[in-house]
Amino acid sequence: MACQKCHGKDSPAPGPVPKDLVRLYSMRFCPFAQRTRLVLHAKGIKHEVVNINTKEKPAWFLEKNPNGTVPVLETASGQVIYESAITCEYLEEVFPQKKLCPADPFERAQHKMLLENFSKVVPYFYKLSMSKEGDLSVPEKEFKEKLSQLNDTLSKKKTKYFGGDSLTMIDYFIWPWFERIEMMGLKHCLDHTPELKLWIERMYENPSVKATMFSNEDHKVFFDSYMEGKPKFDHGL
Repeated sequence: MACQKCHGKDSPAPGPVPKDLVRLYSMRFCPFAQRTRLVLHAKGIKHEVVNINTKEKPAWFLEKNPNGTVPVLETASGQVIYESAITCEYLEEVFPQKKLCPADPFERAQHKMLLENFSKVVPYFYKLSMSKEGDLSVPEKEFKEKLSQLNDTLSKKKTKYFGGDSLTMIDYFIWPWFERIEMMGLKHCLDHTPELKLWIERMYENPSVKATMFSNEDHKVFFDSYMEGKPKFDHGL
């Protein structure tokens, strides 16, 4: 869609999803929604984006996903899919071009186990960057240990990416938080993770990452506005 501005509680509902397109309900700065945007771009899927004001959600959006979270996919036939990993797995199955998941069942299981482990890392990004007071030495130590485990995974595999020597779905699942790690003031936690830092450098060269990313400055503007309780969803538009 030409307009990227977010839809708030008083916004009219968009019309039906056009034939031969899939619609993504997103929020420009959401890392979970970025997962789906990365996969849509990487697989070359024709789609349109409707951005949502996740602080003041339209009633019609809540009818599609009562949880009120993004990302949400909607098809031309009215099918609705939500939760980031589920939307990406759906796209992988329905659009077979350029497979992003391994064919081998054991390799796929390994990727899912890695994703499950990474889901336990994500809360640290927010705890350490959003806490305004208190001693954070213990959670920071734990966060560094978890980053070291990710580094060890790459080191043991001896591959460029978490899924092998070519970029796969698991890399896209992990990436959005590392795009934000400097903005969150946590880059120093990477000091003893050489393989992870190389992975980050490689990811920045990926065309889909380049197509979906924001600068540290833009991320910071949104993050600060979010912390102040007045998110600038349309920053930069």
